[in-house]
Amino acid sequence: MAHIDGGARGNPGPAGYGVHVKDEAGRVVAELYGYLGTATNNTAEYAALLALLEYARKEGAATLRILSDSELLVRQIRGEYRVKHPGLLVLHAAARRLMASLPSVVVEHVPRERNVEADALANRAMDLRDSSGPLPQALRDLPPLPFQPRLH
Repeated sequence: MAHIDGGARGNPGPAGYGVHVKDEAGRVVAELYGYLGTATNNTAEYAALLALLEYARKEGAATLRILSDSELLVRQIRGEYRVKHPGLLVLHAAARRLMASLPSVVVEHVPRERNVEADALANRAMDLRDSSGPLPQALRDLPPLPFQPRLH
C-alpha cells in the first residue's frame, strides 16, 4: 500500500511530492520525496504518482494499492474525469503507460487526514528544496510546458 501527495505553495509556486510505501505487514519500505521547483499542485500530485509507479516497477511489485487525497488525480486516473490541461495530459498518459506495465494497480481516494505521512514528505521536499533521489524519468522527459517543473 502506498500513500502519495503533492503540493505547491502559491499554485503555481515551489512544489514537491511525497510517497510513503508500506508492505503487507504495515512496515515502511520506502519514503520518496522530490522538489519540483515552480509547479502547480496538480503537477505535484502527478509527480508523486509517477515516482511511485517507477519505484513499483523497479521493485517488481505484483499488486499496488495507491491512496491519494487528490480527488482530481484519482478520478482522472480512473477515467471518471477528463484531463483538460495540456501539461496534465502528458503526465496522465505517462502514468497510464506505467500502470499498464504493472500486474495490478488500484487507485483510491482518502481524506487528507489519512494521508499525513505522504503530506509530510511533500512538505519536507518543499521546505528543504531537496529530493530523496532522482525525479521520475517521466518528468525529466517532459517538453517545456507552462507550470511544469522547472528542473535546475
